[in-house]
Amino acid sequence: IKRMDQTRADFVANASHEIRTPVTALTGALETMRGVAHDDPKAQAHFLDIVEDHAARIAALTEDLLSLSQIEIMEHRHPTEAVAIGPVLSSAWQDVSWRANVPAAPIEVKCPDEIPDVTGDGHALRQVFQNLFDNAIKYGGNSIEVNVEMQLIENTIPGVAVSVSDQGPGIPEEHIERLTERFYRVDKARSRELGGTGLGLAIVKHLVSRHRGALSIKSVLGEGTTVTVTLPIHPANNTPDSTLQ
Repeated sequence: IKRMDQTRADFVANASHEIRTPVTALTGALETMRGVAHDDPKAQAHFLDIVEDHAARIAALTEDLLSLSQIEIMEHRHPTEAVAIGPVLSSAWQDVSWRANVPAAPIEVKCPDEIPDVTGDGHALRQVFQNLFDNAIKYGGNSIEVNVEMQLIENTIPGVAVSVSDQGPGIPEEHIERLTERFYRVDKARSRELGGTGLGLAIVKHLVSRHRGALSIKSVLGEGTTVTVTLPIHPANNTPDSTLQ
């Protein structure tokens, strides 16, 4: 109970801090526009850009907080539908590359000839890969090429492993275990600059858990980061999926 109370307290403190920063910036920008920049159109345009940027941060943070709350409520309601993973990846990539203003961003896919359907919720899985693609684009360094590899896993519970890799600077090993914590960032300033809320991988972790799947993160400094999501194959397994379109 004490640990749960501490977790709640930490979450409220972190969320308050994340919201306070853009709110302070908004307040300062508006006061300046009403004051010394009142008759300076050039300065007003500059501060309007600041207002727009921080308003977008608050909107993204609010959206992720609400999403995380809903996901936690649903976490123990395991999906049962058969989902073709290829179309989910295609939709997620189109959503994220469009938002990132890189509609022609390269994506390389390695996939067996046939991928069976997985057990899942298509909307939730789309959200998982939106977050992973978004991270790969944001933190991919000078290259925004994203590599996707799908493999069949023959364990006690057969599954499909989907790996998303970037070619960025990589993440120091001591940070790997904490990446799925809420609001945890390796580089706080850079993450905020790129529009990150610090909740993306926490959302991914809870969604994968709801699917009774597995999440792993591997990174090599100077070479990039790979996030792998393993999902159980649907028992029916009647409609094999094709490669990512």
